[in-house]
Formats: sequence, C-alpha cells, structure tokens
Amino acid sequence: MKDSELRIRSKTFALKVISICDNIDTRKGRSVIVNQVIRSSTSIGANIHEANYAASKADFINKLHIALKECEETEYWVDLLTGTNSITEEIANCLLQECGVIKRMLVKSITTAKKNAAP
Repeated sequence: MKDSELRIRSKTFALKVISICDNIDTRKGRSVIVNQVIRSSTSIGANIHEANYAASKADFINKLHIALKECEETEYWVDLLTGTNSITEEIANCLLQECGVIKRMLVKSITTAKKNAAP
C-alpha cells in the first residue's frame, strides 16, 4: 500500500483542506472549527500510513477503521464550516465528494483485509 491510490488521495485531500482553511478568516471565532477540520482530515492519511506498519492484521484493520471515523468527523466539520458561511457550498461539496471517495476506498480495503484474515 506504499504508493497506493488511497494514500495519495488522503494526502492530497489533507493538503486541499489545509489550503482552504488558510483562507478562512479565523478572527470571526471560527478557529476552533478550522483547527478541528485540519486535525481530522490530516488524521485520515496518518492512520492509513500507520496501517502500513501495523503489528498484525487486526491492527491494520483497526487503523483503517480509525481513518474511516476521521472521514466521518471531517464531514461534520465541513458541514459546520458551510453553516457558518466560512466556505461556499461549492467548496464543501467538492470536499465532501472527495471524502466520500476515500470512505468507499477504506470500506473496500477493510472488507478485503477482513476476508483475507479469515481462516
């Protein structure tokens, strides 16, 4: 999974979120939301990266599950950014679409890993 599409997409996604957040005016009290969306979006790729060095198949699956949860959390924070008019609906839809692609890839990877772990 070293140069996998999942790793590349999660890194590209995190960089996109960081770039968008760099343009949000945090003087309007949005710094907490901005920090949270950056943390959760970067955590997706970090957990996928960690999965490559898992101690066991169960640890590998667990890391991917954590990445999946971080995708869900990122969607929540993107929704709040939209609700506070910090980002446009167009930007939000783009982020949510990419997050959805990553989630589907994670689900597929988890399903495959579980199938391969079964005796």
